[in-house]
Formats: sequence, structure tokens, C-alpha cells
Amino acid sequence: MERRALFTASTYSHIAHFHRPYLRAFAQLGWTVDVACGGEPLPIPEARRVIPLSLEKSIWAPANLRAQRVLRQAMRTEGYDLISTHTSLAAFFTRLAAQGLDTVVVNTCHGYLFDGDTPAPKRELLLGAERLTSGRTDLLLTMNRCDEEIALRHRLGRQIRSIPGIGADFSALDAVPASAGKALRAEWGVPEDAFVLIYPAEFSKRKNQETLLRALALLPERIYLLLPGEGALRENCEDLARELGVWERVRFPGYVSQMAIWYRAADCAVTASRSEGLPFNVMEAMHCGLPVVASAVKGHEDLIREEENGLLFPFGDVEACARRIRRLGEDSSLAARLGRQGMADAEAFRLERVLPQVLEAYRAVVPELGELSIIHS
Repeated sequence: MERRALFTASTYSHIAHFHRPYLRAFAQLGWTVDVACGGEPLPIPEARRVIPLSLEKSIWAPANLRAQRVLRQAMRTEGYDLISTHTSLAAFFTRLAAQGLDTVVVNTCHGYLFDGDTPAPKRELLLGAERLTSGRTDLLLTMNRCDEEIALRHRLGRQIRSIPGIGADFSALDAVPASAGKALRAEWGVPEDAFVLIYPAEFSKRKNQETLLRALALLPERIYLLLPGEGALRENCEDLARELGVWERVRFPGYVSQMAIWYRAADCAVTASRSEGLPFNVMEAMHCGLPVVASAVKGHEDLIREEENGLLFPFGDVEACARRIRRLGEDSSLAARLGRQGMADAEAFRLERVLPQVLEAYRAVVPELGELSIIHS
């Protein structure tokens, strides 16, 4: 009997960058897999069919209701046995569309956009959306302790399980030698003796590049910052770099498809995010042996242990951030020790290790999923 699954997400890029190994795994298990997502189209060759959705960030946008109708029609037509939904916006409208239908719904929480420090109106709106759809969540997968506690406290799924992320594919990182990083530094005009920081992320309020730029202004001239990525606040950050007088020490390369060479060009990874699920950029930096300086928020605190494999600073505290960075820039033995431990710790988050654990979690609600004898990355 043919089994059919539907993966949904707010953007093509989310599926393309994080879930193609799972699409392949389901295909190897004999399932037919479709994908539904919004945003700019990208190739997803593992999917039998890709359904474009008109999703917009504002939850009240009429386009989102149209996306819900498209999802509902696809679910009725295809009769999916399993729906795997990802990212908050898509997860909400996917579960609304699945109301009353005979299908198993698994929602993977990649990081709730609220916690105890979120202003009450926003928190109640976002938590309310999760409560509204909790009855249509047969299985909820969480990635960090904070989100797991929220989910358990408010009963946001019929079953709730914790997973170690969705697994990072480190193979591309391993293929790039250190010499390539040196060449990239030269190409971008970064001095050989510079202490180079890297933070690959979308330019957004939550990712909070502003804190790093302000911290850079407090740091010695030999410290440089790489900020790969695009986003609504990129121009604001470029203007701020000029205003703070650090423009010459910041590089804005834009969207980078192959991050490996950029990690090899860096000496330290930094992140100032407001919240995370279980961030790939930190895992990848750890695997590359980079010490990490991170804001002490959910997701980061699940990866970084203070003084063991990285350093943490209070969210938004520019001076504390600068002190941590300065410390690593001045103490090469500390940076090397943290980097070595981070590299060892990152092994637990390898795709090859995590994918079987995630599939095992799926079997709690889809016992007929089957077993993989070989996992291809």
C-alpha cells in the first residue's frame, strides 16, 4: 500500500536547506513525499510535487487564508497519511487546514518565537495560536529545554518528544582546507593578523546584529567581523557600521550558498540572537573548531556550556559581549581549548546520528514508517 507524506514550511529555503535528507529517507522507506511552502522557489528534487503557498509573515494577511485553502484541497485530494510541518507560520495554517481530516500531523518546533521575557500581548497571541492548534498536533517535537517546558506546561501536542535538532550535515565543511579560508581573507581585504569573528544569519531584529556592531566599536582595531546573509535590516546595519566607525572592519558579503570557506576564514563565531531553536550556525562553527561567544538565550544555552566549549553573555549587553570577545582575542590557549571541546560536542548533532532519532520519534505516531538500513546524507 502506497504511503504519502506532506512536508510544509513557510519558505522553500527552509525545506531545501534543512529537510532534503528527510525527504530522501522517506523515499527510501517507500513513501511518496510532497512539499508545500512559500517564498522564493528553489529546487527540491526529492519531492514528487511542490505546492507553492502564498504565505506572508503577518498572521492576519488574506494570503495566508488562501494558503490554508490550498493546503486543505491538497490534503483532501492526496489523502496524506502523514503531514510533517515546520516553522511557526506554516505550522499554524497547516494544522488549521488539517482539522477534521484523517491524517497524522507532526509539528517540529524550530524555536517558539516567545518565552517568559516576551511582552504579554505578543506572547499571548503566539501562545494562543499554538493552543488553538494543539488538538491537531498528534506529535510535537521540540529542540531545546525552554520550548519543551512551554510545550509540556501548556499541553501543545497530544504527544511531546525532545529531539537533538534535525541534524547538521558537516560533509561540506570537512571538504574545505584552512588554506581556502586564508585566501578568502586576502580576497576580502582582511589582514593576516586580524582576529576574525563570524555571524551568518538573516538581518532581522531577532538575530540582532546591532549588538555585535556596537561591541565591535569597543574592541581593538585588529578585530574584524564577517556578517554573511541578507534580510530587511541589512542596510540599517551597514548604516550603523558607518556611524560607529567600524565600517572598515566589517564585511557584508550578502547571501552565501557555501558557508564552509567563510568558517575557515574566521577565528571565532559570535551570535547575539534573541532566541533560537537549536541553531545550525553554532553547530557548524563548533564542528569547525571555532570558539563561540553567544547570547545566553534558549537554543544557545542548549549548545554552549560556559567556559567549557564557549562563552555566554546576557542578551543585548554590548559591553559584556565585547569583554567575552576581547578575552578570546587575547588568550589563544583559551580559544583553542574551547574550540576543541566544541568540536567534540558537535558530534552529537551530526545528521547521521540525529536523523535516526527523529525517525524513531515519528514512529510513535506512524508505526508503519519502516526502518532504514542505510542513511544517505
